[in-house]
Amino acid sequence: MAPPRISFLELCLSFLCFVVFYYFHMRSKRKNPFVPLDWPLVGMLPALLGNLHHLHDWITSLLVASQLSFLFTGPPRSGMQFFVTADPANVRHVFTSNFANYPKGPEFEEIFDVLGGGIFNADGESWRRQRAKAQLLMSSAPFRALVSRYSRAKVDTALLPLLSHMAATGEAFDLQDVFLRLTFDTTTTLVFGVDPGCLSVGLPEVPFARAMDDAMGVLLLRHVVPMTWWKLARRLRIGHERKMAEAWRTIDQFVADTIAKRRAEKARHGNGQVSADLLSSYINDDEDEEGGVDAFLRDTTINLMLAGRDTTGSALSWFFYLLTRNPRVVGKIRQELECVKSKSSGSGGGMASFDPDELSRLTYLHAALCESLRLYPPVPQELKEAAAADVLPCGHEVRAGDKILVSLYAMGRMEEVWGSDCREFRPERWIPELEDGRRVVQVRYVPSYKFMSFNSGPRTCLGKDMAFVQLKAAAAAVVSNFDVEAVPGHVVEPKLSIILHMKNGFMATVKRRRQTFA
Repeated sequence: MAPPRISFLELCLSFLCFVVFYYFHMRSKRKNPFVPLDWPLVGMLPALLGNLHHLHDWITSLLVASQLSFLFTGPPRSGMQFFVTADPANVRHVFTSNFANYPKGPEFEEIFDVLGGGIFNADGESWRRQRAKAQLLMSSAPFRALVSRYSRAKVDTALLPLLSHMAATGEAFDLQDVFLRLTFDTTTTLVFGVDPGCLSVGLPEVPFARAMDDAMGVLLLRHVVPMTWWKLARRLRIGHERKMAEAWRTIDQFVADTIAKRRAEKARHGNGQVSADLLSSYINDDEDEEGGVDAFLRDTTINLMLAGRDTTGSALSWFFYLLTRNPRVVGKIRQELECVKSKSSGSGGGMASFDPDELSRLTYLHAALCESLRLYPPVPQELKEAAAADVLPCGHEVRAGDKILVSLYAMGRMEEVWGSDCREFRPERWIPELEDGRRVVQVRYVPSYKFMSFNSGPRTCLGKDMAFVQLKAAAAAVVSNFDVEAVPGHVVEPKLSIILHMKNGFMATVKRRRQTFA
């Protein structure tokens, strides 16, 4: 008698029944019904892939339901086990109190291989040496003067004329693209001493800028798929990794050409005419033994470009998105700007221009920018890896090699951290109020482990002051000279990227306002 034959359909139905029964069995055993199911072989990866389109909001919902922390597990041996947290106590411990135990780690360096051995990837003595050098150069009087002078000049000669042109046409345009072009030109000039001219009426395509965008998109995908998958794709040069390889070539070519030009200028002029841009400062610094190595210059400048360009452009985009939804805040900023002496921008059309040094004392503008950065931090998450076993303040036991993922985006939306109004855009939370109802003329101090937009602890961003100079120069000029309106119906949401860009851009229209100069 022949054995009974099992059809393919019967096998599929049996497997489907097993999956369904297993699903309900595991669901009934879960302590927290909001945490994704931990499936055999694949872990929580299906839930992650199913929520990639709104990753940051999904993580936020999980952290809200899990009292600020939860453990994410991926497929076995995939390296995708993360302790995800938005608890300030954990952040303070990892980023400050026990900083030495939580380096970036070799896996971080491999994911961000395009950054080479620069300051973002470096740990230990290499990081300390690079940070000390960058801090020395960025705090120098010539560089700080260049930041102030060029930030205002770029706004006056490029941003305001472009927005005036857009106002004249009345057409909708992508304001995020405009701000990214502004900060790309500004940062490229401050780092390389070269203005690529992205921000002009024609909105030209710049290969270097496109390459940076492509690279940033691939970097986040490397965080959310098993390392073995993307490393295989990198070896085969397929899919997104092919795009990364092309972007890498374009980036390296731009940097190599610029370094060669700077070396030629030095050969012609010696040290007599030293530019204040960072690349020239590194090349002309004879004390740094690494300063003459092109690989070091390449890695250093790319790291500085990433720190300055994408983060500041993202911050401006979300700031104006929030302003279009909160006209009350716009009115208060304009009222404060009336106290600042302004003059014609010099670009024609009678538009107001402000000295960055005078803008530095505006409390409400600073508070509004901080509030925007709280809700939409340009770098929405930070990854750390434990070097040795440890116990976090929340009680979670960490083993050597375990990864800690801090969600800055979620932290700004936690009631336990910011109160019941945590999702509201309210700059007043940053301005202390006295008993008689008057407000202090300085912004409230908030510890960096709670407000992490500029990182925390020893790795706190060196360019924080430079970023605020650029943010205030652009924000004050646009708010003073234009009414910005979001296009009705346009969906604004975070993009799947290592930087918190807007997925669909920020479509807006602008209208000119008439000015009287103080």
